[in-house]
Amino acid sequence: MTRHDGRKFDEMRETTIIPGYLKYPYGSVLISCGDTKVICAVQVEETVPEHVAAKNNNSGWLTAEYALMPASGLHRNRRAGYDGTMVKGRVHEIQRLIGRSMRAALDLKKIGPRTIMIDCDVLQADGGTRTASITGAMAALRIAVDKLMQEGKIKENPFMHEIAAVSVGVFKGEVLLDLDYFEDSKAETDLNLVMTKDGGFVEIQGTAENGSVYNEEQLDAMLKVAKSGIKKLFDLQEKALQEYKSTQK
Repeated sequence: MTRHDGRKFDEMRETTIIPGYLKYPYGSVLISCGDTKVICAVQVEETVPEHVAAKNNNSGWLTAEYALMPASGLHRNRRAGYDGTMVKGRVHEIQRLIGRSMRAALDLKKIGPRTIMIDCDVLQADGGTRTASITGAMAALRIAVDKLMQEGKIKENPFMHEIAAVSVGVFKGEVLLDLDYFEDSKAETDLNLVMTKDGGFVEIQGTAENGSVYNEEQLDAMLKVAKSGIKKLFDLQEKALQEYKSTQK
């Protein structure tokens, strides 16, 4: 099967990670997956939420927010709160996914009684925004933690895992990696996979859509293709961060 953009079934869109994209956050990247572009920024507050403080164990917290910028799609997206509405539905689901994924990366006790805030703002959406946000957030978080350690605010490396995510789906009966909006909007199955670098699963979100179902054979094929894509994303993260570190000396 030839995809509409000429890619092979197991070929990802051109993906780039630009570290240090913003001046002020502790860590930031601009991640582009084809025409999907997301800014991921990490900031730090020297307090923790009440539910964490109540445990009195000197632990920290990590949370995430996700937003589609007004000009990210064909039609203007309203900013949450500007029309009297609150963040809910799909946006709320995605930011909770990002937060869960990033908390799986860290030993929160090692970051001390502070909150790490990760903002993922979609500048342009063409499918795979949640997985791009997770992959970009991981890179931004690594930059931020390095800076916190340099400042002496974190005494030992808090990372337990490195995290990346990719989308995969069934389109016209074929398993495809890294769906863009054209494919995602018509896919029979949409699956998002979040994994650790050492092969652990953080989350698998797989849903049959458009009146279809998927079988065990297709699920196995999707997982196999997704894992190959995630390996490439880990390589890309590492290369981008090493190049960034070399410019900070």
